[in-house]
Amino acid sequence: MSDLLKDRVEKGVDHHHDEVDVDEDSASEAKYGTTQRGLKSRHIQLIALGGCIGTGLFVGSGATLSTTGPAPLFMSFVVISLIVWVVMQCLGELSAYVPVAGSSVPLYVKRYVEPSLAFAAGWNYWYAYAMLVASEVSAASVVISYWSNPVPVAVWITIILAVIILLNVFVVSWYGESEFWFASIKIIGIIGLIILGIVLFFGGGPNHDRLGFRYWQRPGAFIPFAASGDTGRFLAFWTALVKSGFAFILSPELIVLAAGETEAPRRNIPKAARRFVYRLTFFYILGTLVITVIVASNDDLLLQGVNSGKTNAGASPFVIGIKRAGIRVLDHIINAVILTSAWSAGNSFLFAGSRSLYSLALTGQAPRIFRTCNKHGVPYLCVAVTSLLACLVYLSVSSGSATVFQWFVNLTTISGYIAWIILLITYLRFRRALEFNGILHERPYKSPGQPYVTYFALFILSLLTLTNGFQVFFPGKFTASSFLAAYITLPIVIVLYLGHKIWFRTPLFLRVHKIDVYSGKEEADRLEEMDVPPVPKNVLERIWFWIA
Repeated sequence: MSDLLKDRVEKGVDHHHDEVDVDEDSASEAKYGTTQRGLKSRHIQLIALGGCIGTGLFVGSGATLSTTGPAPLFMSFVVISLIVWVVMQCLGELSAYVPVAGSSVPLYVKRYVEPSLAFAAGWNYWYAYAMLVASEVSAASVVISYWSNPVPVAVWITIILAVIILLNVFVVSWYGESEFWFASIKIIGIIGLIILGIVLFFGGGPNHDRLGFRYWQRPGAFIPFAASGDTGRFLAFWTALVKSGFAFILSPELIVLAAGETEAPRRNIPKAARRFVYRLTFFYILGTLVITVIVASNDDLLLQGVNSGKTNAGASPFVIGIKRAGIRVLDHIINAVILTSAWSAGNSFLFAGSRSLYSLALTGQAPRIFRTCNKHGVPYLCVAVTSLLACLVYLSVSSGSATVFQWFVNLTTISGYIAWIILLITYLRFRRALEFNGILHERPYKSPGQPYVTYFALFILSLLTLTNGFQVFFPGKFTASSFLAAYITLPIVIVLYLGHKIWFRTPLFLRVHKIDVYSGKEEADRLEEMDVPPVPKNVLERIWFWIA
């Protein structure tokens, strides 16, 4: 294929654009540069998984366990896994259809729904990803607190942030390569922890104490929340459901944001989307089950103990379980793996935040200067500005890492729920436009159960968004910081949406016959036709190609 055609596919240029538009695009590219397809198949597969396994599972699950008990924690992860699977399938269809440079959910919202919602969604994504960088770095300082050391928290925060920023400002393949190895460490670690959980379940630890489901019986499967009886147990489950979303928030979007910088996206993105369900099931659902087996919900070393001054309470529930089992040294090794996990997730979220801002600039919803890329195709100004907002993590120095981590959990969770609601609406409009044009069957990736699973996920996410901070309305539970953390994102998104709509007088929705489903499609189809998938030469290569 000619270089011209590849350029047109990567930029998503409509083949119907006139000569003036092409000249403008060329001049803009010469002035600002453009991103490059530097991510390989193994990078995109591990990014899908790497950003997904973060401190929400390794650290945040401890607070949920101590608040609600093992049953609500496990059930909530099962339900949220189902929701995230639906989100991933929608993203897979959208991004595989026209994988363009600057790909992001707001780009699809503008194309298939309307510009004002895209504007609000875009800035919500950028803000959420920047907060997620801060939350992961804050969580890393919580994990580091497991080791008694004289080094100030601010020093650790600076070191972690500096490494993450450096990995993001150079060649995109450096980011992909670092995330590949970071994610590999996490995968090996979580597999080892699941095996360890099975061993301890049957009494294979040093003390030969057969755990079974002991902690589900004593202190109990549920810790009633704010009420007694069935009402308290249901509220415990709903509390866990709201909080568990943080472990998954915005990780599926990493695939979309990497789509414009991925080799053979029509092959690699559906591959990642199809396999996401196995990763959710194995790592999250089984991982959570292991936590409920090896740690009691009333263990005094859980995260909430930090507020009452207990030592080592900043440790992960996995680390606590290993320590309680009497396995020496391993708790320190796993704590180091969890630290790597936080570093990795922060790395992924800085990539995502910078690419979200870059996409906003491409669509004219952020200053054009943010389109500037260096010679390696990295939008370095976007990386810099996103990093500046992430510096809010230094609040940990004065307020305590665990407290600030919980603030970030609440802020990013509600932002993520709002983002997913907008995404699902966008998918339904995309699907409706394809049906109207009679090309629904031409989707390169077709996810199962559509559109019914999308309606189900949309309903659950709407409930979660409205009830995200329901705990603060119970007597004695209200605090201004908790209320703001739970709901401040809602009015911000509404103001962004209405302000843009009033200023630019945009329509409520694009009429279905005006939705553009052809720009960039022909070029993407032709690029797909010329893609030659690698052919495995032996059994080992066959296994490797399946994985990555």
